[in-house]
Amino acid sequence: MSPPSKRAYISAVGEELVKRHGKKKHYDPADIRTASLARGFAIDYVCWAHAVFATSGDFKALHDALGEACNYTAMRAEVLKDLSGGSFQWPDVDLSWLDWPDIDLSGIFDWFPWNP
Repeated sequence: MSPPSKRAYISAVGEELVKRHGKKKHYDPADIRTASLARGFAIDYVCWAHAVFATSGDFKALHDALGEACNYTAMRAEVLKDLSGGSFQWPDVDLSWLDWPDIDLSGIFDWFPWNP
């Protein structure tokens, strides 16, 4: 199940993760789940946040244990495509959300304290 707005969802979960755990390249799936629920989102959406904020190994282990068939690469590409407002080819499946290519995400992470 997909959130009504991936942009709003990923921004809210990312903000909550940074607030609770500081800036990290990847977060533990349990922390991602907690952040998503703390922001009032349905549990059905957390897979999308896992695809953005967890490692591919953590994502796979979590979904294998649950017997779910979610595609990490496809979900990450879909989220970034939605965030960038166009088509996008994911350059590296394990690229952290902090290392996304320099594209205009139109303020999606305005709350994030970038250090240029």
